[in-house]
Amino acid sequence: QLQLVGSGGGLVQPGGSLRVSCAASGSTFDDYAVGWFRQAPGKAHEGVSCISRSGDRTNYKDTVKGRFTISRDNAKNTVYLQMNSLEPEDTGVYTCAAGGAPQGQCYPDVIDSWGQGIQVTVSS
Repeated sequence: QLQLVGSGGGLVQPGGSLRVSCAASGSTFDDYAVGWFRQAPGKAHEGVSCISRSGDRTNYKDTVKGRFTISRDNAKNTVYLQMNSLEPEDTGVYTCAAGGAPQGQCYPDVIDSWGQGIQVTVSS
């Protein structure tokens, strides 16, 4: 049974940086695509970024392209989301999820496991 534990996050000023991590245990991590999702106050749950099983394919929400970078270290069973040039609109609860993704895509469409939510607050 795959288990995910998220970490990182916190409070940062606009323009600052944070990194959130998603550590996996209990199953072969490189069998899974991983996505980061967020829930902003008053807004719908949305996909932010994803990475394929091998890390050769990534995808980003348009508003975070050029600012966020997703990566994975399968030897450490961990996926990272580096967030730079943060904006107040990036505030929300960030959650990682792992599962199978359709061919050619990286957002998991059948979720095997969710991590716990991580609060990211961008405010001066």
